[in-house]
Amino acid sequence: MTQNLQITAARPDPALLDLPWDIPLASWPDEVLAALPRGISRHVVRFVRLSGRVLAIKEIGETVAYREYELLRRLNRLDVPSVVPVGVITGRRDASGERLEAVLVTEHLQFSLPYRALFSQALRPDTATRLIDALAVLLVRLHLVGFYWGDVSLSNTLFRRDAETFAAYLVDAETGDLHRELTRGQRNYDIDLARTNIIGELMDLAAGEMLDEEVDEVGIGDALVERYNELWEALTGAEYFVADDRWRVDAHIERLNRLGFDVGELEMTTDIDGTTVRIQPKVVDAGHHSNRLFRLTGLDVQENQARRLLNDLDSYAAATGRQNDGEQLVAHDWLRKVFEPTVSAVPRELRRKLEPAQIFHELLDHRWYASERAGRDIPLPEAVASYVENVLRHRPDEKSLLGLPPGEQPAEDDPESDYFHLST
Repeated sequence: MTQNLQITAARPDPALLDLPWDIPLASWPDEVLAALPRGISRHVVRFVRLSGRVLAIKEIGETVAYREYELLRRLNRLDVPSVVPVGVITGRRDASGERLEAVLVTEHLQFSLPYRALFSQALRPDTATRLIDALAVLLVRLHLVGFYWGDVSLSNTLFRRDAETFAAYLVDAETGDLHRELTRGQRNYDIDLARTNIIGELMDLAAGEMLDEEVDEVGIGDALVERYNELWEALTGAEYFVADDRWRVDAHIERLNRLGFDVGELEMTTDIDGTTVRIQPKVVDAGHHSNRLFRLTGLDVQENQARRLLNDLDSYAAATGRQNDGEQLVAHDWLRKVFEPTVSAVPRELRRKLEPAQIFHELLDHRWYASERAGRDIPLPEAVASYVENVLRHRPDEKSLLGLPPGEQPAEDDPESDYFHLST
């Protein structure tokens, strides 16, 4: 049957035409698919490897597909953690000429996992709490830009490791909408729905014996609401102090920086007699530490990974007596003499198991504990060898290339095959 496909994409990839669009997505042959873990979805979703990247393809109504595609494009322009839209494909028909559903194509988020895949691994009992913390941060960031989600859940979120925590990404925006500013009612609806959905999802995990018996599902749902409200108040609430306590302005900014947010603008007003000052952040941008690390080194990593790498950069400056040197120069030397050689020392076939910044973070932890046990400072090369053999070699592969056959490596010219392409 001749196809009359219409592809809507910012940068159409001709290789898309090679996929079997005349077959319902649920029946696509295994040789086309990348074997990645899938979350729960109301739609059929499949992953394919195409042009050196992994794409997620979702069958969905044409109107909804176009709407979600545009929403995801707008969220990406706002730098909100979400999957990257590739395009919408319509005009599909099967061999008998019957109409098939349109599809939304997005890039698969490297090193990300759905929550059920995380709980299928041997993770610490506090995993649920860490996921909820990440989701609360994501929800606040979405609400700050005026995005009403309408279907907040763990199922509609992907998670990436961020040092000892997780970072959350929106993966399903079909029920969402962007506004100039959200009302309290819209925000509360998202929060209440998130609590209800999360409690249900955790109870489902408990029924499948995938959740630690000590986890309180309702308590975790309540914790999301509490964490969200605390963070929202810190980012948007006003603070009052007497005029003589001007140091509180810097303290307020430092507090937001510790939470991982940069303050682009502060509104400051005084009362009639000038004795009381009111400050309120007007523009708050996420990624304080990751932005700073990127400016210094070009490394594009998660917020808590950046915090850890910056700490190691500061330690390097102190150890080499260069605290008074230019920050950019010291950062360049740290990148060239510490970070890059350390990650390069990890065998190539193991580098794709985790993001380079996550490997470096875990290596620093491993070195610290090994030094404590040994009662001496373990040299970095020795720590790398120990970490590779005792930790990394036994970790699951969390990069998007999980669909490769065991032992098969990416091609040398594959842009995903070298860690420098992933981190700079």
